[in-house]
Amino acid sequence: MKNFVNFATIIYMAIPRSKHTKSKRNKRRAHIVLEFPKLTACPKCGKPVLGHTVCKNCGFYKGREVIDVLKKLTKKEKKKREKEIGAKEKEEKKGKPLSMEELSKK
Repeated sequence: MKNFVNFATIIYMAIPRSKHTKSKRNKRRAHIVLEFPKLTACPKCGKPVLGHTVCKNCGFYKGREVIDVLKKLTKKEKKKREKEIGAKEKEEKKGKPLSMEELSKK
């Protein structure tokens, strides 16, 4: 009785019914792709920024300065960055209509 096998204890492995072709496999995987992150323009400097993050260019988040970006720059880089920011602000003011307070100042 040494060769007796108890059929209740045998574990069967799952066997696929038929081979999946390469086209079936590739069609299934067609929708598994990486997406580009959604970028928005920074309201202060206009550079593309991830949502809900501080702008690396100007250091602003939700209209207030969180990081002093100019602090770590050299003198030459500081001057260049300040010029860029100033030009951007000037451009914004040109396109914006004047308010009653600004009209009364002129």
